[in-house]
Amino acid sequence: MRLALRGWLRRYHSHGRVCVALSGGADSLALTAAAVAEAESVDALIVDHRLQEGSDVVARAAADQALALGVRSARVLTVDVHGNGSLEAAARDARYEALDGSRGDAPVLLGHTLDDQAETVLLGLARGSGGRSIQGMQAFDDPWGRPLLGVRRGVTRAACEDLSITPWEDPHNTDDEFTRVRLRHEALPLLEEILAGGVAEALARTATQLREDGQVLDALAGAVLLRVVVDGEVEVDTLAESAGAIRRRVLRSWLLGSGAKALTDKQLRAVDALIADWRGQGGVAIGGGTPESRLVVVRRRGRLTVGFEDRRRV
Repeated sequence: MRLALRGWLRRYHSHGRVCVALSGGADSLALTAAAVAEAESVDALIVDHRLQEGSDVVARAAADQALALGVRSARVLTVDVHGNGSLEAAARDARYEALDGSRGDAPVLLGHTLDDQAETVLLGLARGSGGRSIQGMQAFDDPWGRPLLGVRRGVTRAACEDLSITPWEDPHNTDDEFTRVRLRHEALPLLEEILAGGVAEALARTATQLREDGQVLDALAGAVLLRVVVDGEVEVDTLAESAGAIRRRVLRSWLLGSGAKALTDKQLRAVDALIADWRGQGGVAIGGGTPESRLVVVRRRGRLTVGFEDRRRV
């Protein structure tokens, strides 16, 4: 654990204060202990989602454990979880917002392990949204740091045992209503059995390789983007000279910068067909519109443009 923290700090944050997002579970408790041993100063941030009875007691107990481990401070952040999506997504959004608002200028260390990375890759693979969806989590995505992506979950539990720390067992982590829980307890163990082990490590390696390749392609696409976008519109003939992987990255950046939301691979490929498979087809609707108008990409006079179209005309 300490070696993982030491390596992360040396590469991404060699001096100064860090915060640790502490749930009270084994991963974040072991992370807190290692951070206290390796970082200059550590502040623990405990988010109380108030989704379970007695969550305030759990949060306070985690704060007390952090103080006993030697953190400089331990704060409980109470949040309201709401939203139209899944409970998991709403809780995550509320948690990250609270952590970001309380960290000051320090990075926040998260207790995601190699096992979490493997689960994330499998979830991305199931979505089928291309290489970007299975690149997994980054070790540092400012301000979020993940020093334990090379550490197995069993190691964090062993660290807690060695330190005589009793972690909190979140009942949500055994609730099979959550897809990630079923991956953790059913799918991954089955894959490990069928493929004779090493699956989690292989998935994590694949994520790293795809992320490294993706960074190179993104850099190439960034240079092309500067050439093909004129007055907010894409010059079709110029972009058509690029390979598909570069072309779609350019279009993705352009669309997101033009107000697109929750862009899917299907939508992106439909927009790309306006260049690579042009047959005079109509516009492509993408997410990011309003209840009255939808956001549409059209090809006119050799350029792609983004604009709003009255839904009543559809």
